[in-house]
Amino acid sequence: MSESRPVSEADLHAYADGFLDEADRKRVEDHLTDNPEAARVMADWQAQNEGLKNAFAPYSVSRPSDVELIAGPSTTAKSAMPRRLAMAAAAALIFMLGGLTGHFAPMVFDKAPALTAMDALPHEARNAYLIYASEVRHPVEVFADQEAHLAKWLGKRLDITDLKVPNLQSVGFKLVGGRLLPVADKPGAMFMFENDVGRRVTVLVGRNGENRTTSFRFASTGGVETFYWIDGDLGYAVTGDIPRTLLQQIAEECYRQFPT
Repeated sequence: MSESRPVSEADLHAYADGFLDEADRKRVEDHLTDNPEAARVMADWQAQNEGLKNAFAPYSVSRPSDVELIAGPSTTAKSAMPRRLAMAAAAALIFMLGGLTGHFAPMVFDKAPALTAMDALPHEARNAYLIYASEVRHPVEVFADQEAHLAKWLGKRLDITDLKVPNLQSVGFKLVGGRLLPVADKPGAMFMFENDVGRRVTVLVGRNGENRTTSFRFASTGGVETFYWIDGDLGYAVTGDIPRTLLQQIAEECYRQFPT
């Protein structure tokens, strides 16, 4: 069956999340009918979404939409905590489900589609990690002894007034420093951390003013693991060649400290 235009990975994610109009939904369904492997992956993604919805159920009384369950605005300090707990539960669930997106996507697509900001995050985060984490003398532009300047400078470039450098000492990592770099063709920030044995992780922060959804995802390529999420118009990605359980702890710590 011929298609009016190719179905991209972004189209499939939007279909799984229920964000397509009727015409695009029909186009994706035709694609899934003709591609059993893509249909199998889609079933996995939909099962993942259902698991997330069930995880968020205790934090909602009126059963709002899936997007509201994940990213519903917090109007009081009292309501902020359940939302944080729900997001943390979502993060843990993503890891338990094995990072289906990152694991299966390479098997489905022969051609690289146009990427959304969410889809670009893991790719750019992995590239930044591979380029800078191995640097000895110049891994960052601003080192840890100028942390206050680093946060103010990058916050100004990203237009984030309350940007703070996450403190990861509780999970065994100390700040190396940070640098400015492009994320989805806009100014982005990268923070680098290192543990006592010299193992490094990077934390990427980017802005995408067009996005208004929230989502957690996981990607793994060549031993490099990335846990990434978009919260409103800010995107975050934690990347490292470290065990997934440790990466999860770092991501959860970053999530608690970053602005939302």
